[in-house]
Amino acid sequence: MKTVECKATASAGIDVDVTGGWSAVTGGLVRCSWRLQPPDQLLSVHVIRNEKQNIVLYRPRESAIVYPNVSAASRPLPHGDLHPIPKPPKINDNKDEITSTALSISSMSEYEVPTTSSQPHMITQAELNDLVRDLELPKNKAELLGSRLQQWNLLESGVAITAFRTRQKELIQYFEMVESLVFCKDISGLMGVLNITYKQNEWRLFIDSSKLSLKAVLLHNRNILPSIPIAHAVHMKESYENMKTLLLCIKYNEHQWQICGDLKVVALLLGLQLGYTKFCCFVCEWDSRNRKEHYTKKVWPQRQSLQPGQKNVQNSPLVNPQKVLLAPLHIKLGLMKNFVKAMNKSGAAFQYLRQKFSRLSEAKIKEGIFIGPQIRNLFNDVNFDSVLEGKEKQAWNAFRLVARNFLGNKRSDNYAEFVENILSSYQKLGCNMSLKIHFLHSHLDFFPDNCGALSDEHGERFHQDIANMEKRYQGKWNVPMLADYCWTIYRDVPEAEYKRAAKKRRRNSANE
Repeated sequence: MKTVECKATASAGIDVDVTGGWSAVTGGLVRCSWRLQPPDQLLSVHVIRNEKQNIVLYRPRESAIVYPNVSAASRPLPHGDLHPIPKPPKINDNKDEITSTALSISSMSEYEVPTTSSQPHMITQAELNDLVRDLELPKNKAELLGSRLQQWNLLESGVAITAFRTRQKELIQYFEMVESLVFCKDISGLMGVLNITYKQNEWRLFIDSSKLSLKAVLLHNRNILPSIPIAHAVHMKESYENMKTLLLCIKYNEHQWQICGDLKVVALLLGLQLGYTKFCCFVCEWDSRNRKEHYTKKVWPQRQSLQPGQKNVQNSPLVNPQKVLLAPLHIKLGLMKNFVKAMNKSGAAFQYLRQKFSRLSEAKIKEGIFIGPQIRNLFNDVNFDSVLEGKEKQAWNAFRLVARNFLGNKRSDNYAEFVENILSSYQKLGCNMSLKIHFLHSHLDFFPDNCGALSDEHGERFHQDIANMEKRYQGKWNVPMLADYCWTIYRDVPEAEYKRAAKKRRRNSANE
């Protein structure tokens, strides 16, 4: 290697002529990462001869390197007495202390690392059944899922894929069909198969009908356990004779559940005449046509008995009136209906309702026919609060307080004040007193301590749950349909925990 000194600037070319028979190197550009001092900078040119080519290297001399003198950069200092060479920290040789420290750290929950295995988990029959329930799959799709998992070798040996075709077979024996009515003939046995400890005082009977069918469902009083369907009838209307047949088939006299439903079902069960009659209250002799005393007279004569032919009683009662639970959801819907009907139809608040619920018909909006989720949406709508004025705003605020502090899961200590406030606000707004408002006015003690725990809202949700099953069994609404629905509401491995839980968490015990 030979070294030739030359001068060049940062942008100048270099022409080097090396003697000794080497070829000339021309046109080489200076490329370096050092700061060059203008105008000239001494460079060292290193020419290395190779068998095939000559390699030219350029670098500045070490004496020509200039370091920046700024406060953010520190120059290298030689080690000495003032700047000794740093020594690495000493490692503790006490093994007992190291072990105890490691144990104390590992015992802390935030340092625990979940044990994972790289091996695939083999799914058992019980786990596959619960997965199908979480995904809410029908029989054909459940069989398809099992087939794919079996093809990928993710199922244990012995898992039956075709078992989903007759998955409700074990539950069919507890149901029976008479004409179009399917009912449970052994409720205690059905509860045992579902791994539910049955106590009749922990359940309430919900009866209601939809456009398609009439249903009877057992609802848990604390709403922890799933709803159990015990009767289903297609194209059966709500009538006194049908109610009598239904209660006879499910053996109501043996269980004596509390009754939960809308006021129409309650009137049928108690033998009252339907419609806006004069004596429509089953607790007292409230005169619904004496509007002058509706808000002024609070105490009315109590009904001594429900004798057919007296005080709008048509038939003998089928249940004890003391077993009837007032439906908080229907009370809330009634309050909303009376509020909307008393609103100014040309006001900004009513026009806002028309715009917000544009999919509802004009007749429903004028009559105030809304559902629970729509009412909860309005409670949280600040825009609706801003367009309300005067008496309407006062009545709406009172309605919201009663719904949240009395008709829900929470009962405030001053709930009576909230009820008195809504009654006075509705009276000022010009709302007519309906039967539902009358219960708040005269029979406040008839409501349960926790309206949310005994609400009829869970029964209304059952209509949505059973609707998918009715679509699967279109035209075949029989015993296998109810048995198949019951198969979907319990779990084979209730204690299993997963990283991501299902949307609907079903329990088999109220103590879980």
